[in-house]
Amino acid sequence: MASKPYEFGNRPVSGSDIEHDVAKDTRTLVVGPYLTRRRPNTPGTNLRPAQARLEEATGLAAAIDLDVVESRLVPLSELKPATYIGTGKIEELAALIEEREIRLVIADCALSPVQQRNLETALKVKVIDRTGLILEIFGRRARTKEGTLQVELAHLNYQKSRLVRSWTHLERQRGGFGFLGGPGETQIEADRRLIQERMTRIERDLEAVKRTRGLHRKSREKVPYPVVALVGYTNAGKSTLFNRITEADVLAENMLFATLDPTARISKLPHGAPIILSDTVGFISDLPTMLVAAFRATLEDVIAADVILHVRDVSHGDTEAQAADVTSILKDLGIDPDDQSRIIEVWNKADLLDEADRARLFQITQQRRKEIRPVLVSALTGEGLAVLLNEIEARLAQDTKTYRILIPSDDGALLHWLYENAEILERQDGDDGIIETAIRIPPERETRLLLKCPKAERVEI
Repeated sequence: MASKPYEFGNRPVSGSDIEHDVAKDTRTLVVGPYLTRRRPNTPGTNLRPAQARLEEATGLAAAIDLDVVESRLVPLSELKPATYIGTGKIEELAALIEEREIRLVIADCALSPVQQRNLETALKVKVIDRTGLILEIFGRRARTKEGTLQVELAHLNYQKSRLVRSWTHLERQRGGFGFLGGPGETQIEADRRLIQERMTRIERDLEAVKRTRGLHRKSREKVPYPVVALVGYTNAGKSTLFNRITEADVLAENMLFATLDPTARISKLPHGAPIILSDTVGFISDLPTMLVAAFRATLEDVIAADVILHVRDVSHGDTEAQAADVTSILKDLGIDPDDQSRIIEVWNKADLLDEADRARLFQITQQRRKEIRPVLVSALTGEGLAVLLNEIEARLAQDTKTYRILIPSDDGALLHWLYENAEILERQDGDDGIIETAIRIPPERETRLLLKCPKAERVEI
């Protein structure tokens, strides 16, 4: 049910309008409060250069149309328990905020509820941290019922502990679940109770959606097509590659988190074998744990996939760090990132490389062993796509058997069955009316093949 419109400025708007208008009209400062001394072997330590981290945070803010008027590094020798940032830095930021008429500060770190409230009191503006910003973006991008419910549950779980007290004029009957507003001071306890009740309802609704997804998955299993899942850092070009392979029209933009809800399409490999290709939400460094948990159901296609394509933007200066973040999240999902039989690295955006870099990266791929060799491609131009599809086919064929079969030309039923259930590697139509084929078939269909074709001959190709 849509939220009841209420006054914002001189016009009535809905809760979703509020979120867009607040973001669009908000002058924002992005702050990178990063420790100057980092321990490389400490779990969870972000080893990216500070400037690269700040630029990514600024890109995240731009993804929801915030008016970023300035971004600033804030080097820290230590973290302050009460405010995260030291008193001197806070005073500098407060002066900048007043001078530039800033209304929102995004801190590219994880703030505790107390730190967030103390910073808002000291800076006299709204403050959100990296988790809040990513949740805000996810809230804007979700389109399916499941995606919307999962994001809202993560939002509410985060919001319950930090019902902030800024911008109370934007609250009342919101109907949305963003963070750019905030509940009124006198409503805190009531809102906590309402949030918990809403979370309980969402969890119940999600169970129903998950059951539906389970039924869909079982129906797919009855048509035993292998699943190939795309994973990668956000904006690595997964959706563009998905569109190129499937000739679909999934949203593909040069924007962080352009894709949130999973999409699956049937496509065919070079020898005609059908696959289900699944596009997924992009990963990112310091992805909130609650979002990994919330989207675990959405990522079931990745967990169960026969082949995983790890798409990397090799034109990005931080590509190695991005790959490490994806690897870390795959581990969190229970996937072995070193499973060479299952994971193919796709080095995307070759079209953005100059000739020297392109030649250098191609040489690197050729020096790797075949079973771990990355594939250099451009999803935009199609360069390298044939090599990638052949590699997918080879990975899927690892457990298959190859047979040579002679088929009378009048046995159309057998020929049809083979085309539906096997890969036709070779076909020759003889003058004597005999069709000679070489086919590849998965183990689960081998017994049925031999019942239909007792004279089928095992061969190695």
